[in-house]
Amino acid sequence: MVTLVDKTARELRHPEKARRPDTPLLRKPDWIRVKAPGSREYAETRAIVKEHGLHTVCEEAGCPNIGECWTKRHATLMIMGDTCTRACAFCNVRTGMPAPLDPKEPAHVGETVAKLGLEHVVITSVDRDDLDDGGARHFADVITEIRNQAPGTTIEILTPDFLRKDGALEVVVEARPDVFNHNLETVPSLYLLIRPGARYFHSMRLLQRVKELDPAMFTKSGIMVGLGEKREEVLQLMDDLRVADVDFLTIGQYLQPTRKHAAVDRYVDPDEFKSYERIALAKGFLLVSSSPLTRSSYHAGDDFARLRAARDANLAAQTPPGP
Repeated sequence: MVTLVDKTARELRHPEKARRPDTPLLRKPDWIRVKAPGSREYAETRAIVKEHGLHTVCEEAGCPNIGECWTKRHATLMIMGDTCTRACAFCNVRTGMPAPLDPKEPAHVGETVAKLGLEHVVITSVDRDDLDDGGARHFADVITEIRNQAPGTTIEILTPDFLRKDGALEVVVEARPDVFNHNLETVPSLYLLIRPGARYFHSMRLLQRVKELDPAMFTKSGIMVGLGEKREEVLQLMDDLRVADVDFLTIGQYLQPTRKHAAVDRYVDPDEFKSYERIALAKGFLLVSSSPLTRSSYHAGDDFARLRAARDANLAAQTPPGP
């Protein structure tokens, strides 16, 4: 018997999408265009990341803001490898069977954060459904190393959903990041098409559970628009997040990585983003970032300072005046 091995499929970034028909590409409006990266600071940031053998979601997901952020030495580090066990229709991160975890990675992340001199760092990861705890202990070890090597740095994590990983969330929350972010990505009616491996209400419950475990921890979630969602669905999602006591909402334009990914249904006008921001703030979020180029980690350091200030202002307003 002869066994044929398709080496080409193994080398593809998204083998599960290879045989899908091409989706149409909409011409980008002027408000989406950004400058190509090329500054000296960008090159220095890139060199430091490569020196420690780390991955960034900025590169892996093809973020349009990479030039601006890396020039300011803001990078979102992606742990647990560059290969995801999910195959979301919107995402440009490589899919397949990941390599084993690198036990030295937490120390390398700590060193990188210290060398970059970051005031605030965002740590995200691929989904690791192959691991018993979904990578929760690895997240906790990374947080611990950053605390040890860069004690002045505040830490924001952007986690997978830890679906069917009992006890995983508790391990991560116990490590005490300053901000816990988990993105809903889209409205529930589009999950089967856009995020088939996830469950909307599980993700919502995850965010709610963080607040139950540590009421003082900031929580955050983000969505993309332009995928075919309806306005009333976005408003309902906001209400769901407020029931879960989420503090910070980000809303950005979906950008299609390749013709094998989900198509852009429309480019949402900047005025509509401003409308979403006004409504979300009226619903009680401490902070809202809503614009075409908003991404989960965009301006994360500045936003964290604003988030703390907003909470302090709320607490001061609720404190009765002294005698």
